[in-house]
Amino acid sequence: MMDARIALLQDMSIFGAVKSDSLALLLERAHTLHVPKGDYFFREGDVGTSLYVLERGRVTIVKTWQGTNYVINSLECGDFFGEIALLDFMPRSASVIAEEDCQALVFRALDVLEIAKQDIEQFTMIYMNICRELGRRLRAGNELLFESRVRYQHSLEDYSFTI
Repeated sequence: MMDARIALLQDMSIFGAVKSDSLALLLERAHTLHVPKGDYFFREGDVGTSLYVLERGRVTIVKTWQGTNYVINSLECGDFFGEIALLDFMPRSASVIAEEDCQALVFRALDVLEIAKQDIEQFTMIYMNICRELGRRLRAGNELLFESRVRYQHSLEDYSFTI
């Protein structure tokens, strides 16, 4: 089971180039969380202290506005979420809902910090990988924002009239 989990982590962008022994140390400290379909892993505004790696199932990431959930993203086995909590120690920025019965590995920020005691280079690699992933997501978000603003501007021009 440990080898399969190490292989799962090694295939993920945030654990790319991280040594097997460092991943094994992380896995020794991790715990497994089972979340039934329809339940929340966490809710927007909750205190965030952990990163989740989805081993089984599918989740939806949502933000709530005026009582309505808006889907931000969907993730499946091999994906991760909650990584921002390892960096900013702020409340969760979105909710994560299990779309089917799920199983996830949970890595607390303190568990990841343990790597620093063993091998600062590996710890640095994990955090650099997280920053790279957040950079990719920020770029994608910026592109969506840009496209949305362009569409909005064009819609105003399409419906403008002269008096």
